[in-house]
Amino acid sequence: MTDVGTENLLEVSGLRVQFAASGGKALRAVDGVSFHVKRGETLGIVGESGCGKSVACMSILKLVPGAKYAGGRALFDGHDTLQMNEKRLRALRGARVAMIFQEPMAALNPVHTIGQQICEAIRLHLPLSGAEARALATETLRQVRVPDAERVFNSYPFSLSGGLRQRAMIAMALVCKPDLLIADEPTTALDVTIQSQIMALIRRLREQTGMAVILISHDLGLISESADDILVMYAGRVCEYAPADELVNNPLHPYTLGLIQSRPSGIGVGAGMSADASAGGRLRTIPGNVPSIEERPAGCPFHPRCERASERCAAEVPPETAPVAGHTVSCWLYAEEM
Repeated sequence: MTDVGTENLLEVSGLRVQFAASGGKALRAVDGVSFHVKRGETLGIVGESGCGKSVACMSILKLVPGAKYAGGRALFDGHDTLQMNEKRLRALRGARVAMIFQEPMAALNPVHTIGQQICEAIRLHLPLSGAEARALATETLRQVRVPDAERVFNSYPFSLSGGLRQRAMIAMALVCKPDLLIADEPTTALDVTIQSQIMALIRRLREQTGMAVILISHDLGLISESADDILVMYAGRVCEYAPADELVNNPLHPYTLGLIQSRPSGIGVGAGMSADASAGGRLRTIPGNVPSIEERPAGCPFHPRCERASERCAAEVPPETAPVAGHTVSCWLYAEEM
């Protein structure tokens, strides 16, 4: 992770996203999240389901139904997307910032062919004729290594395998050559072989096009293979933020360490990791579950599940500190040392 500067394509600072509840209460789904994405690099955002990863990233384009963007900024190429009107956002979405959603069958329209949907994205942003749009769509399908691209162009989503649907989604996202690709759990429900192919494809396309990528996943192992920097989220807040190698090999937050120790591949050893967990022995688990948005605890949101929690953890939110240069963590274990 580097200092914020002009090389950053996206700078998110203090982002707060709320939902209205009964009685007028505001439920905070994202609470003061900050990160940045450098041009041409990949930021990985990791955490269990319900941690706020997708809400934080979809909020950049104001795509969260019913959400109130209650604070912070999201500067894309120097312009705050949270202050943009719908017309400016429509021009940005799909053209300069594109998304791959978790489930292709939910994101793709079942009554239109793959080609129709890719061509629609082209017509929204590029001044091309119908024939030119068709040629570009077919070529983009080939670029993402779809076999028999003409057949897939004329196919409906239900007739394709999960892997081909995901590649079609990637083609739709890339057809206008975006500067930033947000990939939200891009390998969900795919088998291990197809997962590996999809991740290799995203890495290759990033290298070829120079686009930046935000990669969202619950799988820290998958994230660590592709990301330059990693942001760990829990219950709407940032736990830890560091370059990928530094975070995997020197995890500071107990939640990050728990994610690593629960991985069968033993990515990184990390401070405090048991020998059994890193050498193929019995895996550890993190007790409990991520609290719902209605039941966020006071203090550090992870303290009910943390083996090292103190009374202070239950009462006060820890500040962000940087015990190692370029490596930030929000945990009283380190704040008390400062």
